[in-house]
Amino acid sequence: MTRSGLGWYIIRRLAVALPLLFLITFGVFALVKLAPGDPVRALIGSRPANAETIAAIREEFHLNDPFLIQYGKWLGQVIKGDLGRSITGNRPVARMIGDRLGLTLYLTLLGTFLVLTLGVALGMLAAFRRESRLDRGVVMLGVLGISSPPFVTGIFLLYIFAVVLGWFPTFGPGRGFLDRFWHLVLPAFALALSVMAIVTKITRASVVEELDKDYVVFARARGLSAARIAFSYVLRNALIPVVTAGGLIVVGLIAGAIYVEVTFALPGLGSLTVEAVQKRDIPLVQGTTLVFAVLVVLINLAIDVLYTLIDPRIRFGRVES
Repeated sequence: MTRSGLGWYIIRRLAVALPLLFLITFGVFALVKLAPGDPVRALIGSRPANAETIAAIREEFHLNDPFLIQYGKWLGQVIKGDLGRSITGNRPVARMIGDRLGLTLYLTLLGTFLVLTLGVALGMLAAFRRESRLDRGVVMLGVLGISSPPFVTGIFLLYIFAVVLGWFPTFGPGRGFLDRFWHLVLPAFALALSVMAIVTKITRASVVEELDKDYVVFARARGLSAARIAFSYVLRNALIPVVTAGGLIVVGLIAGAIYVEVTFALPGLGSLTVEAVQKRDIPLVQGTTLVFAVLVVLINLAIDVLYTLIDPRIRFGRVES
C-alpha cells in the first residue's frame, strides 16, 4: 500500500470511528442516568442539605433539563476537553484521569509485550513439535490460562512470588522506570496469562496450517534451514490471524487491568473507576468510562492499520485482486 493509500485508509477508518465514539458517549451518559438512585443524593452524599441547597445542585448540574438537553451540554463540555469536576475529589476529572492514565498504559503495554512475545513463541514451538509431549504440555497450559481470570491469577502470583518467596513487591507502583517495571512484573503476568493462552492457541493452529502448505514443502526440498523457513516464510503468514485478534487482545488487557489494579493496590485508571463507582461520583464515572472507550476505539484503529501493513492486499474490508 502506498503512503497516499494508507493515508486515505486511515481517514476512512476515522470517519467510521467518529460516529462510533458519538454513540459511545451517548451510551455512557444514558447508562449513568439510568443507574438506580437519586443523582442529587449521590452528589450530596451523607452531608445534610436543605431545599435551597438541593435546588442549587440541580441547577448547577442541569438536572432540571430534559435528558437530551443534559446530554448536549455534557457533550459540548467533553468536546472542549472539560470532563467536569469530581464530586468526592473536588478536582477536574480530566486532571485526575491524567494522573492515573500513565500507570494503566504502562501496565497494558507490558502485558501486551508479554502476550505477543511469549504467546507467539510458545505457539510456534508447539506447532513445530506437533504431537510431542512439549506440544501437549503447551496445550494444557493454554487451557489452564484461558480458564483463569486475571484476579484469581493475580492472587496466586502475589501469594507465591511476593509473600512466600519475596521475589517481587506486594503492592505499589514503584518510582522511576526500572523500579516501576519491577513492581509491575507480577501484575503484567496476571493480566497477560489468560490472553497469552489465546494467542498461543491461535498461533499454533495458524503455524500448523502453514506448515502443511506447498511453499513450505518446496522450501524444505530446496534445503533451506528450519529457522529460515520459520521466520522468513511461515511466521509472516501465521501472524495475520494473531494481528486480526489484536484488537480483542488489547481490549481484553484493558478490561482486565481494572481487576489487576485492585488486586495489587495499583493507583491506575481501573482502580480510579472502581472508586468512582463505589462513591457514586457521577462525573468521574462518566469520564473514566469515556476514556476507556476512546482507548479501545483508537487501539482497534491502530490494529487495522497494522493489519494492512502486514498484508497489503487488504484494504478496508476487501482484498485486492
